[in-house]
Amino acid sequence: MILRTLLIYLLIVFLNISYSYAEASMLSDDTKETREEKIHDILEHTEEAEFNAGKMILEHVIDAHEWHILTYTDSEREKHHVSIPLPVILYHEGEIVTFWSSKLEHGHGTHKGFKIETEGENKGMIIKTLEREILEGERILVEGDEASIPIDLSITKNVLAMFISVILLSWIFISVANSYKRRKGKAPKGLQSFLEPLIIFIRDDIAKTSIGGKKYEKYLPYLLTIFFFIFFNNLFGLVPFFPGGVNLTGNIGVTLVLALFTFAITIFNANKNYWKHIFNTPGVPWWLKFPVPLMPVVEVMGVFTKPFVLMIRLFANITAGHIVILGFISLIFIFSSISPALGYGVSVVSVAFSVFMGLLELLVAFIQAYVFTLLSALYFGMATEEHH
Repeated sequence: MILRTLLIYLLIVFLNISYSYAEASMLSDDTKETREEKIHDILEHTEEAEFNAGKMILEHVIDAHEWHILTYTDSEREKHHVSIPLPVILYHEGEIVTFWSSKLEHGHGTHKGFKIETEGENKGMIIKTLEREILEGERILVEGDEASIPIDLSITKNVLAMFISVILLSWIFISVANSYKRRKGKAPKGLQSFLEPLIIFIRDDIAKTSIGGKKYEKYLPYLLTIFFFIFFNNLFGLVPFFPGGVNLTGNIGVTLVLALFTFAITIFNANKNYWKHIFNTPGVPWWLKFPVPLMPVVEVMGVFTKPFVLMIRLFANITAGHIVILGFISLIFIFSSISPALGYGVSVVSVAFSVFMGLLELLVAFIQAYVFTLLSALYFGMATEEHH
């Protein structure tokens, strides 16, 4: 964790230095123009620049209504985006509106009055533009009026990636289960030999140890499910081409749902001893319970902070890894815009650090799946522990 934090700080320093150097060099080229005119030129240059590090990184870590594959520039220096359109499903004013995301022209077009907001607090969301008819029968946007936001039920990039991962995981484990039936009593083979050590590890070192007794069998299917779901999608996110490269487990909505599942299972399976320790903790002086219920308040807060920690830990670690790798790659293009020689020099360091971070992310992919599963098992064990 310390190493990852230092790398993030290092990236921030490099990015700030490179942008400052580029801006300073542009301001000092011509002393005859005013500073205001130069700043205007810089802004225009930034908007027309071929590479925008912040935009590139953001597009890779957030969800989208299309699956972007690549962008290329033709001989006339016009950019062309290659992407997979996804179905847009909106509920607005009692009606369901459906169309393909290609109709929105990568966020630059409007279809059926809907468009992707490009700025403000609703940036990235699909909104309904307010229109009016003029004498010629054309329709134009009413300036100054607020647009309405429909309920978005679209199949986004993260949703499609989740469908793909669920289908692949189901196919893998169904085939492994059928293989066990056919080869009963024989040594594991193929995918069996790869998955069996992980399954036994979760059963013996996580479920049995943390929950104990025979109670662990009740929670083992859930623990196996979340471990392989998180582990598989962590690895899938490291694949740089379709259908990989999606920051699914780095999406806070996904980690929130996983944490809520753990929270619900803990609450609904907790026994009376668990609630007794929450509201009347044994061994705590009475003056911490009455007249101000300090300890009960702390314990109740702990019930909600535990799943919150699960959510934030997985989200932050996976997203940070993607940002660090993309940041090092971005340094190559940032410094090359200043000087091609400088870009070549920085590329050696950037590629080396990117490869190192990629290998580190393979370890993080397993560790984060393990930690989420282990803490879930510990919460289940504490909620069902018997005190005699």
